[in-house]
Formats: sequence, structure tokens, C-alpha cells
Amino acid sequence: MRIDHFAYQQATRVAGFGLLLQLAIGLLLLILGQVLGDSALGAASLYVLPGILVWVALIVVFHQHKLERVEALERMEIEAARRDGRGVFEQETVVSDAAARRLAVVHKYLVPGVTLAVAALWMGLGIYALSLYAEGDRPGADAETFTIGKAQGWQLAICVGLSLVSFIFSRFVAGMAKQPAWQHLRGGAGVMVGTALVLLALAIGIVFHVFQKPHAVEIVANGIAWFMILASSEALLNFVLNLYRPRRPGEFPRPAFDSRVLGLLAAPDNIVRSINEAINYQFGFDITSSWGYQLLLRSFAALLALGAVVLIALSMVVVVGPGQQAVRLRGGRIVGEVHQATLLVKWPWPFETAHVVEVARLRTLELGPRPKPISKDDVNLWAADPSPDTSRQPLLVAAPTYAGERRQELGPGSAAAEVLGPMGIPLGNDAASRDAAAAEDAAIEGAARQFALVDADVIMTYRIKEDGLLDWLLFCNDVRSRRAELDMRERALRAMAMRELSQFLSTQPLDEVLSPRGGSLGTALRGRIQSAFDGEKTGVEVVSVMSTMLKPPGEAGEMYEAVSVETQNARKTLEEARRVVDTTMATLVGDATQADHIVAQIRAWQTLRNTKGESDAEVIAGRERLERLLTANPAQAARDLTYAAARRWAVHMDVRRAALEVLGQAASFRMAPELYMQRRTMEVMGQVLAGVRTKYILGVDPDRVQLDFNMQTPDSSLNIKDYLERKE
Repeated sequence: MRIDHFAYQQATRVAGFGLLLQLAIGLLLLILGQVLGDSALGAASLYVLPGILVWVALIVVFHQHKLERVEALERMEIEAARRDGRGVFEQETVVSDAAARRLAVVHKYLVPGVTLAVAALWMGLGIYALSLYAEGDRPGADAETFTIGKAQGWQLAICVGLSLVSFIFSRFVAGMAKQPAWQHLRGGAGVMVGTALVLLALAIGIVFHVFQKPHAVEIVANGIAWFMILASSEALLNFVLNLYRPRRPGEFPRPAFDSRVLGLLAAPDNIVRSINEAINYQFGFDITSSWGYQLLLRSFAALLALGAVVLIALSMVVVVGPGQQAVRLRGGRIVGEVHQATLLVKWPWPFETAHVVEVARLRTLELGPRPKPISKDDVNLWAADPSPDTSRQPLLVAAPTYAGERRQELGPGSAAAEVLGPMGIPLGNDAASRDAAAAEDAAIEGAARQFALVDADVIMTYRIKEDGLLDWLLFCNDVRSRRAELDMRERALRAMAMRELSQFLSTQPLDEVLSPRGGSLGTALRGRIQSAFDGEKTGVEVVSVMSTMLKPPGEAGEMYEAVSVETQNARKTLEEARRVVDTTMATLVGDATQADHIVAQIRAWQTLRNTKGESDAEVIAGRERLERLLTANPAQAARDLTYAAARRWAVHMDVRRAALEVLGQAASFRMAPELYMQRRTMEVMGQVLAGVRTKYILGVDPDRVQLDFNMQTPDSSLNIKDYLERKE
């Protein structure tokens, strides 16, 4: 082919068409991805759009080649005119080569710059897409980062159509690139065939999604991101190799964005030629021209057909092993009966498929957060975890009432329970204290109706019932959404089990949950969950429900231990108080068992006395009965009553003696009142003044006073008589 400016002009037009096609495909994928809400289309546009820079670079390169050819043609005409003597500038010896210099600059700076830009875009966008998908896989992610559009049919048609157009254009460009003048078009052909591969992979993922394989599209999107990273790595490797690859003068290097791998895919005949050359090289002679190789090529289609027939025949037989059950699916609908431990014969794929399920396999389901792994050497303490699990949510249980505990500890109807208030505080007799106690009791009863919290790790073990496969399949699908650890069926079973677990625990007191009696907690949960599963026809048999950990949440564990210790101390104090009460009552009444009866009789007599008064016969009779009851046993109360009775009689007799003495002196008073009064006065004064050392008599007529002095020398020693009281 003649290499002139017309050839490069044709290449420029082809590159321009490639630019428009690449731009149209990229924008169409981007817009459809946004409108339909499909993340895979957006991932495909991330590869297609950077390829626009490759076509722009090719347009500039070929246009500059055209200018260089035009400049060379003009230079040749000028030289020819000078040789014929027709030159205008006879003295000119240097010919202008500006276009050639610009062409060299384009190959030296523009093409490597475009290569680095495309490689950076592919690498950055690929890493960004992978990180975005990885962030979406994180269980704690807030939003869905990967979505699939609803118009699957239109998406499939668009992807297949654009892939076909891209591949045809890449083949056309690759055919042009066989000419030396157009060899740089191989870079554009590689980008276009890469676009065709991306769209084809996306179409295959959509087909798998239609056949209930939703993760295929996600895998394709991740594959596109890795494909971008690999294409970028190849471009960077070619860029580095071009720096050290020797070249002849006047030779332009092969662009680094020209992928060797994608170039082979753009020209499949080159792949066959390369394979033939490799085979001949390995055997050392031209084996591809032998009759055996030619026979293999002629029979290759028949061999492929035979292989397809064998594969179809094998797809009609499915082996159902022991512990397995299988059903036939035709268009997603279950047909026929359940097959177990046998050979299942069906129509070939894709008309019918077989779904084999391990019905004998035990499955586990965690009700609540994932249990924290504990080694055999660790001790499960109730102390606060230094690294708590923020995803753990405590469960609600019924809180035990304080009043119930108080009645349990003190005993119903006990004296202490009647004297003490709801919080164990002695009550007053005034109305304000009683009202405060009533309000406090109401508040406690209100708090008792609230709930407590516990951290629980509950694991449910289940399996499919022997006759429950159809219920298992029809209950729910097994689609696993993005970022989800469980499929839809397991999530539904877990939600039902969690409902029963929450409802059951909310009716159980805290102490019974933390200290279950034997296997009562697991047995009750298993029965409730099994009933719920049977009611929804899940086809599930609950094997066991185990609680690997039960404790108060967070720092409440240490507080709960402190409460347990204080409860034991309270019981110890209570028992000590009961011992003191029994000892005191035995000392007072002689029999501690009769103390409550005696107290009740005393309160009844006090009520009767307050009602009828002290002089009522019934009150007096009741008092006598109480005295007989208290003196029945030889105890302190009986002794005090006996002593009080004796003391009463002694006082009575003293008073009666004084009264009789006064009555006996009444006759003397009547006979001589004045003399009697003076005599009694002198007797009183003599008794009073007998112990007084200094005596004064005031207010008495001196004529009637007779003083009798007894002068004695005072004794220096202690005279006890001076300090003794004289009776007369």
C-alpha cells in the first residue's frame, strides 16, 4: 500500500469514528446505570470512558503523520523545482521540517502521556471500585453499594448488541492495523475489543442472574475492576519497556497503550497462527501440515458435538446420596416427588434441573450476636469485657419484685413485715409517714413491672425433617443478599426463633434465667420454637437450643455479684435477728412458738380496752386470761408479774397501816387538839433536826423556849455517830 497523506487521512477518519463509538458506548452505559440503578453498567462505563483518550491520541498521531507527509511532498516538489532551475529561492539550502519535529514531539511526549493517563485512570477507578465493593461487603455498612437493575431483558439486549458492534469494529480496525502505515490502530482495536469483552461478560452475568444466580453480576463487576487493574499494569509495563527498547533511526515506537493480549483477541487468526507456530517449534518440524493434524482439524466439530451430547446425557442423571433428598425443577417449579438415596433421571439442562439438599446435616443458627470465641483455658467471668462487642444487643427478661423478695425473706404475715415499710425502713404512726410509705410501695410495684437486661449467646441446632423437604423449599428462597451472612430462609428462621426467644425471656424472672434448673430453659425454648416452625410449615426439626453464655450486660455483672454477696449478708443478718428474737421470746415467755399468739392476744385486749374502757368486765376478764397465759411458763414475764403482784400487796399494806395509825390517833386529837399538834410538831422537828449540826429556831416566843445545852469537847477522830441519822 502506498503510504501518503491520504492513507493517514483515512486512519484519522477511522480513529474519529472509533472515538465517537467509544464515547457513545461509555455515555450510554453510564446513563443507563444511573437511570436503571444498575451498578454493573456503571462499572463497565469505568473501563470504556478512559479509552476515549486512546482514540484522541490516535487522531492526533495520524493527523500529524498526514501533515508530515504533506510537508515531505512539498519538500520533494521544491527540490525537484530547484534541480530544474525553476526555484524561487535559489540560495535556500535548509528545508523547513516543522511538521516532522511536531510528529516526533507527539510520539515522544503525547503518546506516553496518554498512556500514563489511561493507566492511572484504569488503576485508580479499579481500586476505587474494589474498595467500594469491599466496603459494601462489610456487615456494618449503612447503605447498599451494589444494586442490580430491574429491566434485565433490555440490559441484556443492549450489552449483547454493543458487544457485537464493538467486536466487529475492533476486527475492522485490527485488519487495517496489518498495514505498516496504520499499525498504531492496534491500540484502538485493543481498547475496543476490551470493551466488547466487558459487555459480553456483563451479558453473561445478567443471564446467570435471570437463572437465579444473583451473585454472578457482582462477580462480573469485580472482574471488570480487576481487568482494569491488569490492563493498567500491562500499559505501565509496556511504558517501562519502551524506555529501554532499542529502535532504528526514523522508527516510531509502538504505543504503550497498545495491549499485546487484547491485540490477539482482536485478531483471532493471529492466535491460531501463533499456536501453529508454537506446535511446530515444539516438535521440531511442520506438524501442522501432517495428515493427522489436518484430520484433527476436520473432525474437531464432530468431537465438539460428541462432547456436547455426552455432557447433555450426563446432565440427565443425578446421583442422590445417603442423607440427601432431591427434587426436579422445571422453570423454577417443583415437579414430581421427592427422591432420596437413588438415581434421579430428568430432562437435560436447561429444561430441568435437580436441587439436592443435605437433609441429614445438622445446621446451627446463632440467635443474637456471634458468640465470642473462648479458649479452653479462659474463664467466663461476669466482669466487664475490656473489648466489648458494640454489635451485641441485650435481651429483656422479667425483673424480680423487691416486695416479693421481702415477703419471701421475712415471711408472709411476719411481725417484721408489718412493722417495716416496703424498703425495710421503720414506719411512723402519723398519716404523713403512712402516705409516704404507700407512695413508695406503689413506685416499687411499678418498677417491678419493668424488665431487666441480660447478655445471652443462644445457639439453635436444627435439621430438615425427613418428610419436610417440600415445606423447606416452599417456605422461603435461599437468596443471599449482599453483605448478608445468612440467606433469606435462614434469616426468616432466625427472626422467628428470636421472636420466641424474646417473648419467652420477657416472661421469666431474672434469677431463673441466670440460674436455670437443669435443662428447663433450653427445653422450653426448643418446644416454643418448634411449635412456631410447625405453624409456619418450615419443614424444620429443632434438635437443641443451647445457651453458651448468660450474664448481666456490661458492668452490671460485677454489680450483680455484689448484690448476691449483699443478699447473702442480708440473709445472715436476718437469721441472726431471728435467733435473737427466738432467744428473747424464750426468755420472756418461756416458749418462742407461743410468742406470736401472745402478741396477738395482747393487741386484741388493747383494742378491747380502748373500746370499752378499763372498768368493763370483759376487759378485766381478758386481762386475767393474759396474766394466766403469761404466767403459765416460768419465764421472765411470769417472774415480773409475780414480783409486781407482791409489790402491789406490800404497798397496799403499808398504806393501810398508815391509814389505821392515823385513825388510831384521831381520839387523841379530839381530846386535846392543841397539845396533840404541839407534840407532833416537836416530834417532827426532833426527827429532822437530829442530823443537823447547826440548829436555829425562828419565829417562836422566847418565853416558851427552853434551851438545854450539852457542852462536849469535839473528838478529833472520825465520829460516825455525827453522821448517823437519829430516829428520835
